[in-house]
Amino acid sequence: MIKRFIRHNVEDAGSSGSLNDLSFLLIIFFIVIAGFNVNKGFLLNLPSKDKPIVVNTQDIMKCSLTQEGQLFIDDSEVKIEELSDLIVEKLKTWPNMTFLLVINPDTQYQKVVDVISTIRKLKVENFSFRMEKME
Repeated sequence: MIKRFIRHNVEDAGSSGSLNDLSFLLIIFFIVIAGFNVNKGFLLNLPSKDKPIVVNTQDIMKCSLTQEGQLFIDDSEVKIEELSDLIVEKLKTWPNMTFLLVINPDTQYQKVVDVISTIRKLKVENFSFRMEKME
């Protein structure tokens, strides 16, 4: 018995309709993705290295944020709703006030964002935050 091998002509892959469809879909995908604004974080202006900012220690309003999300200013607990009123009062007397937020490393991220957004809405120009040191 003699077996004959039939050779089929292979079409060029570039002429395939499925590859054209795939490339078209990829182009549309990248055009749509380019329209999204991915950067939704806080825009903070950092001081330049050439001109460091000198802050008077009496102009610092120190606020600490505990692990449970409680705010303390001068050893007294303050709610976020009351924080905006306190800052407005302090800004009247101290226009160059610097708000220092000391954050516990175990604090929920949303609590930190709430405090920062409250301060940003009040247009406090000098804002600083740092993490508490772990013992």
